[in-house]
Order: sequence, then C-alpha cells, then structure tokens
Amino acid sequence: MEPVHYGVIGMIALAVLIVLGVRIFVASGIVGFCGLWALRGFDKAVGISGHIPYSDTTNYALSVLPLFILIGHLAHHAGIVQGAYRCARAWLGWLPGGLGIATIFAAAGFAAVSGASTATAAVFSRIALPELLKAKYHPSIAAALVAAGGTLASLIPPSAIMVVYGIITETSIGGLLLAGFIPGVISALVYASAIFFRFLANPALGEASPDAGWKERIQTLPEIVPIVFVIGAVLGGMYTGWATPTEVGALGAFIIFVMALLRGTLSGKGLLASLVETAKLSVMIFSIIWGVLIFVRFLAFAGVSSAFADWIQALGVSPYLVLFCVILLYIVLGMFMDGIGMLLLTLPVISPVMTSLGFDPIWFGIIVVKMVEIGLLTPPVGLNCYVVAGVRPDIPLQQIFRGVWPFVIADLACVALFIAFPGIVTFLPKLVMNG
Repeated sequence: MEPVHYGVIGMIALAVLIVLGVRIFVASGIVGFCGLWALRGFDKAVGISGHIPYSDTTNYALSVLPLFILIGHLAHHAGIVQGAYRCARAWLGWLPGGLGIATIFAAAGFAAVSGASTATAAVFSRIALPELLKAKYHPSIAAALVAAGGTLASLIPPSAIMVVYGIITETSIGGLLLAGFIPGVISALVYASAIFFRFLANPALGEASPDAGWKERIQTLPEIVPIVFVIGAVLGGMYTGWATPTEVGALGAFIIFVMALLRGTLSGKGLLASLVETAKLSVMIFSIIWGVLIFVRFLAFAGVSSAFADWIQALGVSPYLVLFCVILLYIVLGMFMDGIGMLLLTLPVISPVMTSLGFDPIWFGIIVVKMVEIGLLTPPVGLNCYVVAGVRPDIPLQQIFRGVWPFVIADLACVALFIAFPGIVTFLPKLVMNG
C-alpha cells in the first residue's frame, strides 16, 4: 500500500471518530500515532509523538493564546462588557431594531477583548437577551441576534481560532490578526444593516428603546475606554511593529486589569475565576494542538498534501472553481463539526493546495474563519445556538436555528465581498509588512 493511501485512510478514520463524539485531541493523536507507526515503525512513531508536545508547543508564538483568553475573562468579570452594552444601547437603541444593533456592536466590542465565540455568546445571553425579550423581540430573533453576535469573536482580533489556523498552516499569526480587523468591522456593519432594514420594514418585530438623550450618551462613553485602549494596544502594537502578538496580548491583559482596579469592579473572586477559566480553556486548546500536530506530521510523511495538490493542478480547472468547492465543503462540514475540528480535518491538505493555486494564505485564512463563523450558526451542530439555548432553555433550539438564517446569508454576502475584493483583507498586513 502506498503511503498516500495510509493518509487517506487516516483522514477517513479521523472524520468517523469525530462524528462518533471522540474528543478531537484524542482522535487526532491516536490516528496520527497509528499512521506514523504504519509508515515509520513503532519506535519512530513513539519518538515523533513524544517529541511534538514539547518541541512545538514551547514555541514563543503560542503564548499569545492564554493571554488573549485572559483578556476576555477579565473584561467579563470586571463588568466592562456590561458597560459597553449600556453605551451601545444609549447611542443606538432608538433606531429601528436599535437594541439588536446595539447588541451586535457591543458583541463586536467584546470580541475585541475576547478570543472565543462561544464565550461571547454565553456572556451576551446573560446581558443582552433579557433586555431584548423585555423590548418584546420575538425569542427566535433575540436569541439568533446573540448567537450571531458571538461569531464576531472568531474574526475580530484577538481570535483564538486564527491562532490555531496560523499554527496548523505555519502562517504569520500577527498578519492574520491584522487581516481580521477590517473584515470583522464589515461583518458587524452588515449584521447591523440586516437588522435595521428588517425592523424598518416590520417595526412590530421589536420595540425601539426611548431616546436616551445626549447627556446620557456622553456619560456612557467612559464605559468603553478599556476596550478602546485594548484595541489600540493590539492593533497599534502590531501595526507599528514595536510589539509581537504575545507582547500586545500581555499589554491588553494588563490594561484591562489596571482599568478594573481603578474602577473598583474586579473582586478577588472575579480575578480567581478569570485565572481558573483561562487555565481550563488554554489547556483544552493546547491539548487539541498536540493532537493536531501529531496528525499533521503523519499526513506530511504520507504525502497527502502534495498528492492532492498535484491532482488538483492536473485537472486544469479555474482556481476560483476550486475555491468555490472548498467553500461548499466548509458549509457542509460546519453543519456537523465544530470550528477546530473543521480546521484539523481540512487544513493540512487544503491549505497547501490553495497556496499552490496562488491564493494568499492570510487571505484564505480569513475566508476559512468566515466559514467557521457560519458553521457556528447552522444546524444541526451550530455551537453558538446551543450555547444560547443552554443559557436560556426556555427558548427552543429549533426557534434559534430558524432565526439565524438572515445572519448566515449576511455572512455569505461578506465572503463574496472578500473574494471579489481581496484587498479588504490583505490591506493592513501588506501595509505593515511592506512598511
């Protein structure tokens, strides 16, 4: 049997194990080890698998993950998220669908200090969802708003899923984080526009908030100062080149911590909870990375990526037809797998092919992250929808899935926009790299 055949069998076995519910780090580690055993022998498989967790995960670039996660947990436990929501509501609540628009922009603000979509969805299920229901929003629309707003944390830096993409594909993490900012803002604006025009056409979908007045609006502006400082530190540090992603992550966590202390909103219990939750999520992600890297090493020995790339190029079809097929693949996979599972299963093979076809790996990373966002919403395994339903079990999951389709369409429109105008994605990274 040819090595590439072992690789194909391994990919099928991994997909089956994930569908059966085996944890990703266990499934990928076992399949990767067994594949290495078959190709290189037991002793070398043990050596390679044992060496990877140390050699690859002691990489300095990976220290950015726990720091980005810590920023989000500190912001939540210090009440900074609630303040951002009050500010967004005061400025935007009077518009048609204004409370929903405020939810989207507040979620975008929290996304700028949090790297996890599910965490954003969980936080806003507790903060925004009761206010939306109080304003007589239909439960389906209100819950879908919160689930969709949570997906913005996948795209707006800092983003944990982008770091994982960068590790798997060996793409610049700093470049990916810079590339995600403009598409993230555009995604939030498209979401908000969809809500505005939908409520403008049918005001009965939910009540607008009373006009807060300029005095209250001005008074709420200090609530977003910590988030503005963190965004400035993350983007400014990477844009100017005076700080690495890890350094701006540490600076962002320090800014949130100091701001919380000055405001007196972070208790000792909240600080402890932030540290414990950060440790738990970091361990989970690092465990997945270990398994992924073992599996990727197996595929490299099997030669799957190069064989697949040669086959695609031999077909002689348009690169954009291949891209269209890849997008369809991610739509289907997103219905059954979580984001990291999708990346694990596809990127070791697909990323080299897309690069060989001339697509920028940073640009392709943003397209993949957008497809992950869509997967977080689409049934039957739309993870953000499950998170919202878990916080609010009184809203049936089926209702949430019915409400998310306008946001899925909005996401697909954004993907089409980024394909038609790739400069939207690559502008900031090229500006920094060429500068």
